Amino acid sequence: MSKAYVFTEYGGPETQTFVDLPRPVPGPGQLLVAVHAAGVNPVDWKVRAGYLRAVLPLTLPAVLGTEVSGVVEEIGDGVEGFGIGDEVFGALPLAGGYAEHALLPAQTAAHKPTAVSFTDAAALSVSAATAHQGIDRLNLTPGATLLVNGAGGGIGVAALQIARDLGVTVIGTASPGKAEFASSLGATHVAYGQGVAERVAAVTPNGVDAILDLVGGDALYAVAGLAVDKSRIVTAVDPTAASELGGDYFQVAQNGEALAPLAELVESGMLDPHVTKVAPFTEAAMALTAVEAGHSLGKTVLKVR
Repeated sequence: MSKAYVFTEYGGPETQTFVDLPRPVPGPGQLLVAVHAAGVNPVDWKVRAGYLRAVLPLTLPAVLGTEVSGVVEEIGDGVEGFGIGDEVFGALPLAGGYAEHALLPAQTAAHKPTAVSFTDAAALSVSAATAHQGIDRLNLTPGATLLVNGAGGGIGVAALQIARDLGVTVIGTASPGKAEFASSLGATHVAYGQGVAERVAAVTPNGVDAILDLVGGDALYAVAGLAVDKSRIVTAVDPTAASELGGDYFQVAQNGEALAPLAELVESGMLDPHVTKVAPFTEAAMALTAVEAGHSLGKTVLKVR
């Protein structure tokens, strides 16, 4: 048997519980991974709440979690490039990560460098990949000004570093308590909430060249007017706002080829996932609650083994 943390129906945290499930068997194109660490992301509670069930319905109960790192225990038919005992990390198709064993599609998996910890690797497949691909879409040049809307979480932390290393001037909106943290990553911190546009304008009176939005909704509309060119507003969370504003919505492309360069950046020291909270698997509920409440600083990861 394999212990897993699931939600039994769509709804709030009260639907979450630990269960013992049969050890999964890999199908064609899959790796059975003994999970060492699992990333905790906002998308996890959004899946549980049912926000994505219209497009990606799940059979309930469903295991929470969308990114893992661990060791390959079995290999399904048709898999090439991986062997039993390989240390890997990767993204799961919407669910399955909060568990002792996970079925990881080989096409979304990458080899974990020995020098990169399991906890750091578990922070890359969703958060860092989203940041990297979002910034890539903006095609920023040195000297440009980027506003990262929602800079305090795992995606924002990666985005600040990636943009900084491109020679971009970075402004990040986050709660007041995350000011020192954002500044340590080379960004100018601006507190979010009422009056945020005026506070950003005080820092950059001529507006910003681009916006990477990780919040959506009213928080995005509040700062959208700061973009000199609305087509250079990229959001990872709000397709409706992107359409109305004339910006761009994207979903992270989950493939191993996109993940390998991120692991190399971590290995070289150029990217720090800033895993600021490593919670034991038994505390999955508390870890997800903190992320859902927006109180997490940096990235939260569950240590499964």
